[in-house]
Amino acid sequence: MAISIIYLWTYVYHILRVYSTEEEKEVEVDVSINETKYSAESSKRFPDNIKEALLQSKTFSTSEEFQYQVALPGGRSEEHIQLSQFVKFKQHLMMLEEKLNLKKLFAPSTIGAIVGFVVGAVSQIRDLLIGEGAHLRAIQDSASLLSDAAIPVTTLIMGANLVKGLKGPRIQKSLVIGIIVVRYVLLPMSGILIVKAAIRFGLIHSDPLYQFVLLLQYAVPPAMAIGTMTQLFGKGESECSVIMLWTYALASVALTLWSTLFMWLVS
Repeated sequence: MAISIIYLWTYVYHILRVYSTEEEKEVEVDVSINETKYSAESSKRFPDNIKEALLQSKTFSTSEEFQYQVALPGGRSEEHIQLSQFVKFKQHLMMLEEKLNLKKLFAPSTIGAIVGFVVGAVSQIRDLLIGEGAHLRAIQDSASLLSDAAIPVTTLIMGANLVKGLKGPRIQKSLVIGIIVVRYVLLPMSGILIVKAAIRFGLIHSDPLYQFVLLLQYAVPPAMAIGTMTQLFGKGESECSVIMLWTYALASVALTLWSTLFMWLVS
């Protein structure tokens, strides 16, 4: 589950972010085109002789500026000219952060999942936070209290999206049918082939329950977090609500049929 959360909030989150920024750029381009058209029309209406001449700005020579500077005795030392290694390293980190945009790369859910991995993997940190006799048990209790509220909030957002799908704009039926076919027909069939091939090559264990859990991941409906992401960016909310409505309406039938088939395959 933690790996799926990291995948969802890194890959899917940034796909939505890229498409939302592209739509914003298209809107800005349309606005700039309209502004240029308006300026061209206004220039045709008003002649050039009405335009006022620009005021000449005062220019100052750089030599006059240097006259007010106080010369340091003996010149500047090398300590003032060269930056220290720590400052250079800090500048490189800031440049790297600007290029990669780490704030957008690491979503809050991704950071939480990574911290959970670290706490679970490092035994010293785990003993401090988790357990009856842990010294920092209050941190674990506070995090658990906050995480318990995340599930009802996500369910409320999902319910609001489903209700919005009933009243939302109509999209092409072929698009909805194509998504349902890929989600509930092609993806489970490909999952059967992938799991069987992995068993044949010895990549996974031949435990029936383990195989059933792996196969079941290919037949579940889309993640509820996608609706949360669309609301974060404010793009594609209506389309996502319509797709979520139909996929979750058919999930009970499709999941029952595929679960029966998966149990027959692993038995």
